[in-house]
Amino acid sequence: MSEDGKKAWELPSAASRPVSDAPPIDTTKAHSARMYDYYLGGKDNYPADRETAEVAEQSWTSVRTAVRENRTFLARAVRHLVREAGVTQFLDIGTGLPSAGNVHEVAQRENPACRVVYTDNDPIVLAHARSLLRGTSEGRTAYIHADLRDPGAILASPEVAETLDLDRPVVLMLVAILHFIVDEERPAEIVRTLLDALPSGSYLVASHVTPELDPDGVGGLERAYRNGGVPAQARPRDQFAKLAFEGLELVEPGVVLVSEWRPDGAGPRPPAAEVSWYGGVARKP
Repeated sequence: MSEDGKKAWELPSAASRPVSDAPPIDTTKAHSARMYDYYLGGKDNYPADRETAEVAEQSWTSVRTAVRENRTFLARAVRHLVREAGVTQFLDIGTGLPSAGNVHEVAQRENPACRVVYTDNDPIVLAHARSLLRGTSEGRTAYIHADLRDPGAILASPEVAETLDLDRPVVLMLVAILHFIVDEERPAEIVRTLLDALPSGSYLVASHVTPELDPDGVGGLERAYRNGGVPAQARPRDQFAKLAFEGLELVEPGVVLVSEWRPDGAGPRPPAAEVSWYGGVARKP
């Protein structure tokens, strides 16, 4: 509820407000969002991003395959939750640069009334945020320039208050971001803070790189990221499951490789070691 007693959907559209000017972009340091863009074949990256990404790719040669599989997992999870669970609200943290198949595009194809709040801490994402606000007239999208490490600021933002109704279920999207929160930053507490703010019937969609299936390749990628100034910590399946989904009700098939989570069709899929990325969807009781 807003201060004047109106529901969030009665407020002026967040998409109608201008996006604030982006802070300066430090092109001398690599950023995970721009490296992800590079792996997907995007053009919104700089030499520092490409250099770090290429060193990582020399170690884990299938990283582009893994990134693509993670991206299609995101789309399948969103479609499932709109179609089967009937959820129409999404809080996507670690959005990355706009590309094909953004959360609002997938969700609003299923239900035009879906609402999405995007969050990222890379100024270049903010600079492109208008692309993330082009949703349907029935729905709404908004963007917050913020960091997952400060969940309180995200939850207290006017964009969340005006776009999402926290009395109704929300899908929290933590896709390909938790492996950038090292243990010293208490990632489990961050996840709990966000989930505690959401009502029963909400969902968490999360994915995470694992070292289990290709320890040398993924270990080299992790070192390349850290050497490039990007914190990174790959985690085994059990650690990821405990970090993200403890106390939640996992949706079948549970925590599996992103390529194996409700795949479309029965066609061939990449070998497990080439994916090395777990994902899952779970419901808050």
